[in-house]
Amino acid sequence: MAGEEIEREKKSAASARTHTRNNTQQSSSSGYLKTLLLVTFVGVLAWVYQTIQPPPAKIVGSPGGPTVTSPRIKLRDGRHLAYTEFGIPRDEAKFKIINIHGFDSCMRDSHFANFLSPALVEELRIYIVSFDRPGYGESDPNLNGSPRSIALDIEELADGLGLGPQFYLFGFSMGGEITWACLNYIPHRLAGAALVAPAINYWWRNLPGDLTREAFSLMHPADQWSLRVAHYAPWLTYWWNTQKWFPISNVIAGNPIIFSRQDMEILSKLGFVNPNRAYIRQQGEYVSLHRDLNVAFSSWEFDPLDLQDPFPNNNGSVHVWNGDEDKFVPVKLQRYVASKLPWIRYHEISGSGHFVPFVEGMTDKIIKSLLVGEEDVSESREASV
Repeated sequence: MAGEEIEREKKSAASARTHTRNNTQQSSSSGYLKTLLLVTFVGVLAWVYQTIQPPPAKIVGSPGGPTVTSPRIKLRDGRHLAYTEFGIPRDEAKFKIINIHGFDSCMRDSHFANFLSPALVEELRIYIVSFDRPGYGESDPNLNGSPRSIALDIEELADGLGLGPQFYLFGFSMGGEITWACLNYIPHRLAGAALVAPAINYWWRNLPGDLTREAFSLMHPADQWSLRVAHYAPWLTYWWNTQKWFPISNVIAGNPIIFSRQDMEILSKLGFVNPNRAYIRQQGEYVSLHRDLNVAFSSWEFDPLDLQDPFPNNNGSVHVWNGDEDKFVPVKLQRYVASKLPWIRYHEISGSGHFVPFVEGMTDKIIKSLLVGEEDVSESREASV
């Protein structure tokens, strides 16, 4: 009897030890699995973070960076803007114009050098300065850039060059969009402005939803997604436009499907590859192209449709020029903006695409319209809005 009792106790003890050992093994396995999952999760997060981070900019003039080859002015915050000048010497000129270049472009791409008549420059005594916008060419990046900051940069450029209390603006494409910022933040410094095929931010709050949705739908899906990322997830803009899984912006990729018939004809004459491309992007695509997209399609502090006439005494004028076959900027949206701002002088060019300034004779017409009010409508028309 006693032996049986002892035998049962031994079995019970052995069973308990086995149960404890199994629990310990299960607990150890569970702990190992949790650790493995945690390490994997942290590793994936670290990989994602590293993937979406843009590389450091190659600052012009810094060790290992591109060489400074152009004149530059130093801004209050220590950044530099590179510039180049055309036409009559600034201290002898009657009209002084600041040219604002577009997306994936630079001061060297100025159409004034090749498309503005020298005779007109002499006749009207015109001086033009074109500059590299922040992050492009030889101008320092501004990682905190905004529509307001670029307007103030332009004001500092004018003061640094001694252009006087007022000057004219000529903004092409995304440079035209920036001109809206100048009309908002520094209207007192402007003598007039020409916005040529100005880009439109689909998220300006006063644009009607049905019209923006219609215009947005006309873009290729790759461009739609590129703008969505720039607006809703700007921290992903670098990754989106450098990854290989999905189509990136057709503009960045240089895909000819985005050009109109006339644009293609112009490019066939000028060359499809911009000879300044390496210069444009030399500090890095993030601080030039991607930051430009983020600023252009961010949530702006103001809406251009709320602007008041900067020249209520008719001592200046604001002109918007757009081709009716522009595949970059929907002409319906441009017409709507013009219809809500009656002080805008809107010119719609029949049969033209985006590259309006590169059409033979158009730069002269735009400049004469801006500076002396001469408007030849034989090849352009005041569009009904």
